[in-house]
Amino acid sequence: MATETDRRSGASTAVSFPDVSGGQLLVHGGLVLSIFLMGLPLLLALVMSTQTTTEVYQVTNLQIGSDGLSNYETALSTYNLGQYMVNSFVMAAVIVVGKVALSLLAALALVYYEFPYERAVFVFVLLTLLLPVPVRIVPLFQLMADLGWANTLLAITGPYIASATAVFLFRQHFRTIPSSLVENARLDGVGPLTFLVRVLIPMSRGMIAGVAVITFVYAWNQYLWPLIVISDQSKQVVQVGIRFLQGASQSGLTQWGLIMAGAVIALLPPLAVLIALHRPLLETFSLQQK
Repeated sequence: MATETDRRSGASTAVSFPDVSGGQLLVHGGLVLSIFLMGLPLLLALVMSTQTTTEVYQVTNLQIGSDGLSNYETALSTYNLGQYMVNSFVMAAVIVVGKVALSLLAALALVYYEFPYERAVFVFVLLTLLLPVPVRIVPLFQLMADLGWANTLLAITGPYIASATAVFLFRQHFRTIPSSLVENARLDGVGPLTFLVRVLIPMSRGMIAGVAVITFVYAWNQYLWPLIVISDQSKQVVQVGIRFLQGASQSGLTQWGLIMAGAVIALLPPLAVLIALHRPLLETFSLQQK
């Protein structure tokens, strides 16, 4: 028989749960509902990607379809979506590397060099945000044609290499680095490029990763400019490739299951990049402590 002391010790080790107020339950419930509503289109796309054309047009049918993964196989093989994804990945990788490298050099010059009208140059760089590619698409296409770059990788990557946003982010980050490091580097005779590679880049890995993620997703989702400047279908990118799927029909009905399968496939690479580098992305916008 347990003694009084044993009963008291057992009572003292009982697990206590924190009190949850009604307001907290309401907040958490609202957050869960918001996440569900935001993810609902993706869930519907996943379900529709497994359905036949007839099943898709049955509005009340929200079950996994009978086609299974056949729509994915058709999109990758018959409609060459795999090649379009390779083209998009190459384009996005070139843009990421070129934009990060050029923006780092520009930010280095703006922060650590003294030259006439430095602030005016920086303001001019920011003003380029008012002229994105869709605004200057006609003269840009003429320029690509004059340079002989039309229907090439240079045409879909060159206009996106320079970025005022990336220059601004790197410039602001470099300005937070202690000036004592700069003075020590100058006293030691360290050159600007060596200082960039050995000091600035290691101290800016989070910012670089964040800019790379943003740039990759932005480049991956390009549609209008590749559609205009690339005439060879085999060189097109995945977003245009999904547009080709809309031409597929069955008994006069658009094959939405096939289109949804292509959209899900196109979503996977940027989603993987976002998941792998989400911490640096949050640090870029100061949404998460390092």
